[in-house]
Amino acid sequence: MVLKHLSELRQLLVDKPTRRLVLAAAQDHNSLSSALMAARDGFIEPILVGDREAIQKIASHNNLDIAGMRVVHEPDTEMAVEIAVRMVRSNQADILMKGKVGTSSLLKAVLNKEWGLRSGALLSHFAIFEVAAYHKLIAVTDVAMNIAPNLQDKIAIVNNSVACLNKLGVEMPKVAVLGAVEMVSENMQATLDAALLSKMNQRDQIRNCIIDGPLAFDNAISLESAVHKGIRSDVAGDTDLLIMPDIEVGNVLYKSLVFFAHAGVAAVILGATAPIVLTSRSDSDQAKYFSILLAAAISRQD
Repeated sequence: MVLKHLSELRQLLVDKPTRRLVLAAAQDHNSLSSALMAARDGFIEPILVGDREAIQKIASHNNLDIAGMRVVHEPDTEMAVEIAVRMVRSNQADILMKGKVGTSSLLKAVLNKEWGLRSGALLSHFAIFEVAAYHKLIAVTDVAMNIAPNLQDKIAIVNNSVACLNKLGVEMPKVAVLGAVEMVSENMQATLDAALLSKMNQRDQIRNCIIDGPLAFDNAISLESAVHKGIRSDVAGDTDLLIMPDIEVGNVLYKSLVFFAHAGVAAVILGATAPIVLTSRSDSDQAKYFSILLAAAISRQD
């Protein structure tokens, strides 16, 4: 399956059960409005956890209809987050979404050893972009969670992301492991990691995908560029997933695609027992909406 537009995420949810999304500290206008938009379209059933009065005030001031929705009143932010996480843990909700709470506070709750959402896997950020200049959706990881991933971290990041793409119908995603150059250099750790990931894939240590690297960004997305440089690759020019060498490169690429290329984006946190919608404050309402749809598409409930 080849996804070309973020709007196609809707098609993945047709005839599927409505997902239950719990919004932690729901007194946040952008998060609340995007959740209500997804609910209006029939894709999720929102559960709002937070300060009831503040939620109602935001809804009233912005003409948001929350009539009939379940609201769990908890004015204390940390307790609201705990309640939301526990609801996912106890299968009362399928998706966790960040509201008016700091990322570190939400993740601290997610990683709580007693009632959190640990799965044993590394948590990683996954974003999928609709770029006008590219022929299909392209995913990028990790741009927001893991600062300087080592080889073992990158293996986990690849596995998380490939499993996500498989759920989206991309059966054998093509994975480009990026470096500044396409040649292996002992002075550039990213190229060494890329070569090892590629070889591990060839030996079936990493499955359900095709990995090549190191590839420079131009080789990964342009077959013409790869041919010009004499690179033979099954991935070049047809990449589904870009693996970043570190968070700085990833974060710059993410924001460059959004602000310079005007790309559409959806993003989630993977590796927990349920998908987590944890968007940037600079992300648009549409990005938050599509992030909810992405989380719904990959959630476990069927």
